[in-house]
Amino acid sequence: MSLNPQFGAIVPSPIQTPSPSNYLVFDGAAGGNFAQQYLPEIYEQEVERYGNRTLSGFLRMVGAEMPMTSDQVIWSEQNRLHISYDNCSVGAAAGGNNQSVVTIPVGAGIVNVISINDTVVLLDPATGAEGKGIVLARAAGNVTVQPFANASFANQGITAASATIKMFVYGSDYTKGTTIGAGVGNSAARVSVDPSFTQFSNSPIIIRDQYVVTGSDMAQIGWVEVATEDGASGFLWYLKAESETRLRFEDYLEMSMVEGELNANAGGAAGSYDAANLPGTQGLFAAIRARGNVEVGFTAAAGIDDFDAILKNLDTQGAIEENMLFLQRQTSLDFDDMLASISGGFAGGTAFGLFENSEEMALNLGFSGFRRGSYDFYKTDWKYLNDASTRGAIVGVNSIEGVLVPAGTSTVYDQILGTNIRRPFLHVRYRASQGDDRRMKSWLTGSAGGAFTSTLDAMEVNFLSERCLVTQAANNFVLFQGL
Repeated sequence: MSLNPQFGAIVPSPIQTPSPSNYLVFDGAAGGNFAQQYLPEIYEQEVERYGNRTLSGFLRMVGAEMPMTSDQVIWSEQNRLHISYDNCSVGAAAGGNNQSVVTIPVGAGIVNVISINDTVVLLDPATGAEGKGIVLARAAGNVTVQPFANASFANQGITAASATIKMFVYGSDYTKGTTIGAGVGNSAARVSVDPSFTQFSNSPIIIRDQYVVTGSDMAQIGWVEVATEDGASGFLWYLKAESETRLRFEDYLEMSMVEGELNANAGGAAGSYDAANLPGTQGLFAAIRARGNVEVGFTAAAGIDDFDAILKNLDTQGAIEENMLFLQRQTSLDFDDMLASISGGFAGGTAFGLFENSEEMALNLGFSGFRRGSYDFYKTDWKYLNDASTRGAIVGVNSIEGVLVPAGTSTVYDQILGTNIRRPFLHVRYRASQGDDRRMKSWLTGSAGGAFTSTLDAMEVNFLSERCLVTQAANNFVLFQGL
């Protein structure tokens, strides 16, 4: 007896035994040819071939997040305490005793605040010569100095025609029984030096993203079990896509703070908020390039010499004792090679003294520590610089290979509070008020997935944040850049 009519070539079998007439064929490559004996083996789980793909976490390790209510954050940083001038020039004066006139490059915020009877040091970087003397007279743009040595500054090796002389005040010297002249305009009066500060500002940017899935697709069940970096799991494909959109957006929150640039072309008509006229924001890399230190071409071959040059420069800045190094892979290996050459008695050439000399403790914290000179350093890899989809794709000319970030806090003057406050050197300010918190907003619109806000037959998942990065005392940061 035969089944009539027969549908295709599949004949049911009374028992569960594969036969030429009862198996289904999944052979797309053969164009529907019924030549495959069994159903294909389909894996139900995704293969995590890129491991943990998220890049955020850097700012959480080195800074903090604080709310603000304005379109701009303004802070003031202290200037140097002592009086010094660069790019001065030296010429002969009319008086005797080898007197010289030292011209100060006043203007652009630079004024002469040196007083009569101040004692000064003159340094010539071209010849390495130095001379000391006492100020006999002053004017708006120069001072007359008599050398202490029985020779003119020119005869002491200080190039007269050079406009690169450095001069700084180291004290004063008065005769017995004298008084300091008083009154505004009195040339003999000491100049009252008012402390000055440098003001910086940054503006927040609005970061947005969206994921849309139609109502029909929401009812479709996928056959791939998913598990993402944020713990989401399940079988509905649209949930995976929404989860990955959120992860990508959270990465954008940090990447925007690191890569942000001010828009030099902004300045359209008042109220213009098109993309071409947005002010932008100054990120970490831009702040260090503008106000910090850039180390170009750090390699293992010249590692210790290059690194010691960095330390000498830090001495001239804030001299922050503890610093963190976030490095790209090759630069991290260069540091390992450098340490191995000078501290071979430690595991892998790395010293762990900062962690009670415990390698296990250091590695558990994700850092390896070492000390050079009077500074402590904590070194770790920065995934953002290694990821092939971001900075890790290019290594070479002008590539970012690492960053040195000072640990701890700095003191700044808050314009709103009207007082000095302590803040981490690196921190994020986000827009928030009692009515709206824009640190990280997400909401649903549409008519599917629990949203009932419009007639759109879809679910729209919206993400928004408004924030900027404050890089305080950028002169203590170092950016490692490729040749």
